[in-house]
Amino acid sequence: MSIAITGLGIVCAIGNDIPSVLASLRQKKSGIGTMHYLQSEHTELPVGEVKLSNEEMESMLNLDKGEAWSRTTLMGAIAVRQALKQANIDRLDGKKVALISGTTVGGMDVTERHFKLMQESDEMLSVISKHDCGSTTDDIARICGLDGAETITVSTACSSAVNSIIIGAEMLKTGEADIVIAGGTEALSKFHLNGFNTLMILDKEQCRPFDATRAGLNLGEGAAFVVMQKSADAEDDKALAYVSGYGNRCDAFHQTASSEDGEGAYLAMTEALAMAGLKPQDIHYINAHGTGTPNNDPSESAAIRRVFGDSIPPISSTKAFTGHTTSASGSIETVFSILAMQNGFVPASLGWEKQDDNCITPSTGINNIDIENVVCNSFGFGGNDSSIILSKTPHTEDEATAQYVVDVLAKDEIEDMESLKEIKEFVFPIEARRMGKLMKASCLTSMRVLRKANIERPDAIITATANGMLETSEQFLQDICENGEQLLKPTLFMQSTHNTIGSAIAIRLKCHGYNITYTQGERSLECAMKDAERLIRTGKAKTVLVGCHDEATPLYCGFMKRLGLPEPKMIDSRVILLGRKD
Repeated sequence: MSIAITGLGIVCAIGNDIPSVLASLRQKKSGIGTMHYLQSEHTELPVGEVKLSNEEMESMLNLDKGEAWSRTTLMGAIAVRQALKQANIDRLDGKKVALISGTTVGGMDVTERHFKLMQESDEMLSVISKHDCGSTTDDIARICGLDGAETITVSTACSSAVNSIIIGAEMLKTGEADIVIAGGTEALSKFHLNGFNTLMILDKEQCRPFDATRAGLNLGEGAAFVVMQKSADAEDDKALAYVSGYGNRCDAFHQTASSEDGEGAYLAMTEALAMAGLKPQDIHYINAHGTGTPNNDPSESAAIRRVFGDSIPPISSTKAFTGHTTSASGSIETVFSILAMQNGFVPASLGWEKQDDNCITPSTGINNIDIENVVCNSFGFGGNDSSIILSKTPHTEDEATAQYVVDVLAKDEIEDMESLKEIKEFVFPIEARRMGKLMKASCLTSMRVLRKANIERPDAIITATANGMLETSEQFLQDICENGEQLLKPTLFMQSTHNTIGSAIAIRLKCHGYNITYTQGERSLECAMKDAERLIRTGKAKTVLVGCHDEATPLYCGFMKRLGLPEPKMIDSRVILLGRKD
């Protein structure tokens, strides 16, 4: 079965639709510049902003001005509408539809604007509901008339959007969906601009991926979505490209750094090639993750050299066009890759001039080239590494005939703070002192489940969380409010991403397998369980560790109480180990 892409939608720093984006790519026109819409103290940092205000986007979408719409939602809705229009889908006609969005910031651009006010009065308190990443996906579905569509939110940091496309392809193959709209959307926020700045990896000039003088990345924002259907269900001649292979693996090395040999990236690319039935020499272009940081570029280069040897095709990073759009980058660059394939050109690696012997040599642009297959790389914090292969023609993989039975091998849960003391069974006291309560709980439940089942490490780790690392995120926001944007702690940001939980477990276990995090509010565990069962039934994994982990803080509980909502538990950690019954 082949998966056809029948619609594209995009809004980013170099254009607000497909024609303008294509023109900018061909003309080598960067969209990185001075900060305009984000109200931050760090005006010295260039960014890749979408050239539209929130008010302009609300007008384009004919939205009620009375609601506090997230910029993440607005950009996502514009891209989804474009994709549906190109795919000629205006009626769902009872079809099973899924909207899958990758995001990490979610509606934080709204909550951070009102965070101080929310603490002082009940004014704007209701916007706390926007903090959940899943709320942005639900809002996009509502705006775009996707009533009845299954909404799924993936949050694996900078690989979120590609993982959304991977999940969508799998759902089409198993018959869980007839139409999938998948991609990612991410707004610039003070939270993640300052977070990346504390890590000292932001360049004060335009970024230069793979260049010997590179000094870091520029942050960007945007959204891109693709409509996917089984090729048999797509209208004649409507396929723009085909998803022929993909891989999701974990570097299992460090929370924010990549390993020297790029193990996770290497495994993701080799898995994608194997699924597509392609050899390295069959790839005609690689859209690299290529952030421009001192660590990422040589790590990705090492992985590419391991996979392609002497057959390295033209490579470029397009992040000097848009900035690093974090969770949306994978889908934005998927659209770029399809445009390159359709129009026979390799986008330039803008800014590259000086060779670094530890890095590949990127292309400065090629025209009139035949591109049949493209590898698009997308790598995130926590070693969440994913690769996707896009092709001009369908590559039908062998159908999985086995339908394995799913069995529950072990369970464990923690719902009280006192139980966290038992973490000493598995970690040294000096390490435990550095762990927040949610990290302790997720580690403790996971290790106890594996011990019960006598399994050293699972084949896959899937995490469900509504609010993720709430304690550290709240503290980072509090510091911004109280101290401004100059004296902030990098450790708080490093532990704030939703996928911190699942990646920390993978790092502890040295588990290089499939790793993903779902953030769809109360439905997060449901999404995670469906994915785990799908992996086992189709033979892609024998054992899957599924964890549902959330925490609360006194401030958050206070918000809920003032809204008249039930106060959440201070800690709630549940783990289920699923296995294949042969």
